[in-house]
Amino acid sequence: MSPRTRVRLLAGAAGLLTAGIVVGVTLMGDSEESAPEQRAERGRPALELGLSIRDDAEARALRAAERAYDGGDVPAARERFAAILAENPDSLEAAVGAAVAAWPEGTVPQLRALAERAPTSGLVRLHLGLAFYSAGNDGAATAQWREAFRADPDTPAALRAEDLLHPDMAPGRPFFYAALALPPELEDLSLEEQLAALGRRARSGGVRANLLYGAALQRSGRPVSAEAAFARAAELDPDNLPAQIADAVGRFEKADPAAAFSRLGPLTEEHPRSGMLRFHLGLLLLWIRDVEGAEIQLERVDNAKPRGFYAREARKLLSRLEAIRT
Repeated sequence: MSPRTRVRLLAGAAGLLTAGIVVGVTLMGDSEESAPEQRAERGRPALELGLSIRDDAEARALRAAERAYDGGDVPAARERFAAILAENPDSLEAAVGAAVAAWPEGTVPQLRALAERAPTSGLVRLHLGLAFYSAGNDGAATAQWREAFRADPDTPAALRAEDLLHPDMAPGRPFFYAALALPPELEDLSLEEQLAALGRRARSGGVRANLLYGAALQRSGRPVSAEAAFARAAELDPDNLPAQIADAVGRFEKADPAAAFSRLGPLTEEHPRSGMLRFHLGLLLLWIRDVEGAEIQLERVDNAKPRGFYAREARKLLSRLEAIRT
């Protein structure tokens, strides 16, 4: 992974691949028809270890095992997870992977035992739910996903559990997009090192440092920490519009979208011609499948500042919406 790729993954503003995915999911059928795309299919449980920023030797071995499982080479996955556990018996990710790869023999009992060992692990609860779902026990699956989201909310596992609990919405959560560049001295660092450095700067820095850190946290699957960073940016300068927008976007939860919309709404009255504001409002509307409302907001972005960054990205989304319809 090149430094430039790291920048885009952690804190880049340009490019709306996620939003493009959102558009595709948003427009594909009614919620009942869309649910299978969000939920794991029956049969062999899904495996999602959420190794978003780690790049140590164990993480690389875990990714290789996960790829083998996803590719259907279950025996190879079992061997790889067993080798990782032999090296590190305390690896929770490897234990989860080994339990899932053993399906159906002992998967649920193994994951239950892991849940007793690590009761607040969203990763374990997510996969116990996925195993229950594959076994046809939807009620037990839902209970485990709720617990994953409740007990371990600042993790990729919690975000995936949230997806599974709300299959009528687009996967993941909307990001805050701003023209923020990573400091050049951080570009050659690993993703994990970048995040740590940004955190140190945010603790002693101002609005920009906290917005940059919050954006990086969002892209690393840590929504609670991202929300805190955005809230701090807004507190540091209540008149800073990007900080207020980020604070609103960071409060988005699928169970309570109003927490974000109730902040963005008043801002649009105060700043009716802000392309950044209209763009993010449109993005959030896409997440809740209000395509018509999203189009209205995105068209207003284009009208407000046709040559600006947000107008360009709004046109891309509008074009994608039109292409999907036709």
